Amino acid sequence: MYVSRKRLLQGLAFASLSLSALLFMATLSNLQAIPDSLVALTQGDKQPQLLDRNANVLNISYQHAWNLTEIRPLYAIPIQLQQAFIEAEDRRFASHHGVDWQARLHAVWQNLKAGKKVRGASTISEQVIRLLHPRPRTLFSRWLEGFEASRLEQRFSKAEILEFYLNQVPYARQWRGVAQAARGYFGRDLETLNLREMLALATLVRAPGRMDLFSHPERLEQPLIRLAVQMQAQGLISTDAFEQLQSDVSPWDLQASELAFVAPRFIEQVQAQWKAAASQSQSSRARLSTTLDGVLNSHVQAILEQRLQALAQRNVHHAAALVVDHQSGEVLAWANAVGSDIDAVTTPRQPGSTLKPLLYALAMEKGWHAATIILDSPLSHAIGSGLHNYHNYSRNHYGPLRLRDALGNSLNIPAIRAIQFTGVTDFLYRLHQLGFTSLKENAEFYGEGLALGNGEVTLFELVQAYATLANQGQWQALRLSPEIITTTPPRQIFHADITSIISDILSDSQARALEFGSSSLLSFPLQTAIKTGTSTNYRDAWAIGYSHRYVVGIWMGNLDRELMQEVTGSTGPALAVRSVFAELARHGESRPLYFSPRLQPVKVCQATGHIATAQCPSLVEWFRPEQLPEASQSVDDNEGATQSAALTPPYLSMPTPGLQMALDPRIPDQLEAFPMQVVAAQTIQKIDWQVDGKLVATTGPEERRYLWPLVKGAHTVRAKIWSDGRSQQTQNIGFSVK
Repeated sequence: MYVSRKRLLQGLAFASLSLSALLFMATLSNLQAIPDSLVALTQGDKQPQLLDRNANVLNISYQHAWNLTEIRPLYAIPIQLQQAFIEAEDRRFASHHGVDWQARLHAVWQNLKAGKKVRGASTISEQVIRLLHPRPRTLFSRWLEGFEASRLEQRFSKAEILEFYLNQVPYARQWRGVAQAARGYFGRDLETLNLREMLALATLVRAPGRMDLFSHPERLEQPLIRLAVQMQAQGLISTDAFEQLQSDVSPWDLQASELAFVAPRFIEQVQAQWKAAASQSQSSRARLSTTLDGVLNSHVQAILEQRLQALAQRNVHHAAALVVDHQSGEVLAWANAVGSDIDAVTTPRQPGSTLKPLLYALAMEKGWHAATIILDSPLSHAIGSGLHNYHNYSRNHYGPLRLRDALGNSLNIPAIRAIQFTGVTDFLYRLHQLGFTSLKENAEFYGEGLALGNGEVTLFELVQAYATLANQGQWQALRLSPEIITTTPPRQIFHADITSIISDILSDSQARALEFGSSSLLSFPLQTAIKTGTSTNYRDAWAIGYSHRYVVGIWMGNLDRELMQEVTGSTGPALAVRSVFAELARHGESRPLYFSPRLQPVKVCQATGHIATAQCPSLVEWFRPEQLPEASQSVDDNEGATQSAALTPPYLSMPTPGLQMALDPRIPDQLEAFPMQVVAAQTIQKIDWQVDGKLVATTGPEERRYLWPLVKGAHTVRAKIWSDGRSQQTQNIGFSVK
């Protein structure tokens, strides 16, 4: 059919208008908004880059859509590196308005001649758009990128666009930005790169996978030299530098791209503190120095994992370690054995015997000293309305003992007598002063079992408290970064005399000989105070030690609270603590623990703790000047024993306050009796037993029990103990019989 030329032209015009309209509508509907700020894109989740104390990077992550940690302002990026990128990617960057039409037309011509795509012509602005708005690589996407690049340049300056590009340009291995690439390939910061390395970064972005330096370094050489030729022609590289570059055929000095130091739980704690920092100068910094020693942390991590491997057959699967410089309060290592996302350093667990040194320090503050005699004998006490029998770990009892031996051997019954002396409330208050915020209940909730670790505390809190013992009794908040200012000032918790004596006991192998042996694993080559702890049924094993400068604390167990197979503090973490101190000693000076010059040596009788006489075995003990024993106390051993016993007042161990008993219907009532019992260190002449205010019986010398016939009802009992012609009364105890 014949169609006139006019109609054909009209049809073509209409089709052209229709296609133009469709293209216009498609363009409008597919254009995406330009962000109000390029900086804000990476600041929503941005964290400062964390460095260990030796400026090694701790928190590089390549799993984000953006580079969040290694962002450099444009002025901090070497000018020659900037020039190399502009020459390689967008020579007319300074003059175009988003699209370089000259370069685009030239690229089209080259691609047509080659019959395939051999060159692109995306400007830096268009590449930024590609980062902001990822799309499939099509002609239509290139069309959209040109419009959006023009709008990008209307909103932001060339410097802002270039800075964003250099910090976010993608490389191999999910690295983003020139700073990450410099560290990934060469293990160094940007400012340390030489010309060849800077040209490599500018060249690699064109094909980071194909020209990867680790797998195909030879593929980079020709493109790199071509870039150098272009830069020399532009006067950006001197002739001498160019000739040196051409003659350099040495292999690339590449570094492993993996992180050397892994401390994820420590990083989380620093980031949490950083977020909470009130100062704007702290919250806006790009880099943050920390106290962690990355090398030491790696060694501690390896020690933990080796120890866990050795204990695997005994059902031990988790461990954590904390190493602190107690002089500065700085955390040097924060390690969790691999296998759990839970941070065992900050997870509350029962501490076993590790609180005992703090308890005895309080008792010494209230009047006891290292030679105070404490009775180690069977002991029962109320738990609710029933009875609990306390016992030492070995089930042995040693009778009257000096405080030094009671603490050194970590005996449980003397610790209960110590908390009876100090009071549970006062001890709990002192623990709160030491930073044990995990102990949230009141004193009645814990009771005297607090002395044996029935509350739950964290490894962090324990190490912080032991740092107080090591640092002459001065408490200070542990620090994770010198640049995050703590608002909690240091405070004096114990007198330096007292902490010196506690340290001397914990480092005395003879003081622990009864239970651990004098040549045990706890005897360190250099003077080190060491304490172990084991919670009920072997759920937790602890070892904490300190030297003249460092505190090392290690916990082992199972985070699901599954029982270990008889692993104690001395058989589990103690060896790891010893290994960590050996590592610390390799690079530091060795000195003894601090010892107060005020303390004075006195020769005392082993049996009484008083000034020694010719009639008793003696040893040297240290005393505070205000607690020096008087010479009159040493007239004879019996008198010394009587006076020392007065420091531990007699009391009723049975019945316990609030005890509830019931008559057994299978036994005649007249045959049922309850054994009332007195605990007293002194020699007893007689005991008057008073029930409901009436004298019901008197027992003779050294008879500490009375079988009281059970009678239904509510009752009270008190005992009057006669010794050396003098009497002492116990407290009135209430109990009931049903």
